[in-house]
Amino acid sequence: MKLKQNILDTARLTFSLEIETLLSIQQELGVEFVDVVKCLSQIKGRIVITGLGKSAIIAQKIVATFNSTGTPALFMHAADAVHGDLGMLRTDDVLMCLSKSGETAELKVLIPLVKHFGNKIIGMTSNAKSYLAAHSDLVLHIPIKREADPNNLAPTTSTTAQIVMGDALAICLLAEKGFSPSDFSKFHPGGSLGKQLYLKVSDIYPRNKMPFVDVNDNLKKIIISMTSGRLGITVVVNKHQVPIGVITDGDLRRMLEQSQRIDDIKAEEIMTPNPCVIPKETLAVSALSLMREKSISQIVIVDDQKYEGIVHLHDLIKEGII
Repeated sequence: MKLKQNILDTARLTFSLEIETLLSIQQELGVEFVDVVKCLSQIKGRIVITGLGKSAIIAQKIVATFNSTGTPALFMHAADAVHGDLGMLRTDDVLMCLSKSGETAELKVLIPLVKHFGNKIIGMTSNAKSYLAAHSDLVLHIPIKREADPNNLAPTTSTTAQIVMGDALAICLLAEKGFSPSDFSKFHPGGSLGKQLYLKVSDIYPRNKMPFVDVNDNLKKIIISMTSGRLGITVVVNKHQVPIGVITDGDLRRMLEQSQRIDDIKAEEIMTPNPCVIPKETLAVSALSLMREKSISQIVIVDDQKYEGIVHLHDLIKEGII
């Protein structure tokens, strides 16, 4: 029990130390941060982000966040930059350098070369008096009192602060550019997030069969229609192919429990009238929301009020919407 408590105490202390640092940095955000956002929002090129060690890993994460939110960015390892990779830097690009100490030997070689090219340099460092801070055009200062590890050595608090600073930049740039959900979907077409923003029910229902019956069809036709579609439902349509009701397996069970006759029973006697319908251009995620609200597992799709098909809850699960 004592061992368990020690582990939890250590974990909570780690959280506390990192949260305390983030809150401190949050309070110190000022005009320098605004200047960096304005600079990055106005450049014609890309943001090239560099670093070494753990900072290089964080740089790659920030690059990914920038790219996915509409800000073109590129990662360049500081050590590789002076061995040929500096060629990826274009005239209109801005270089962002990540370094806790700001005194990394590779950066001291890289920075004069970039300055010679005429590119602006943004430094992100915990040392306001470092070489990086002194030779950057703009500085994002992230003061760190201590790392979270007991020896104050392993990059923990400092890398967390770098990530959050990168996130703050990305979100501010997103807001400056008016980046919309539809823009976001363009950069996430393969994931579930993207699908929520672009996948429509019209992309789904054509794969399913289209079970339907007339209001006067008998029980045999109803059962054949329901089982042929394998969706646990059939739609009752009028002569204009407009859905006026649905019959589910639940409706059949209730009819068998309550009715004394089944030989001459008609679809209109079993159906649930006024079914929940949605236009075929509806987003799949909106269809899911409505299905949850109505506590139904299938929904009827229409086009100009006419019956088009069925989308089942399982279809949305397969698409990763749920």
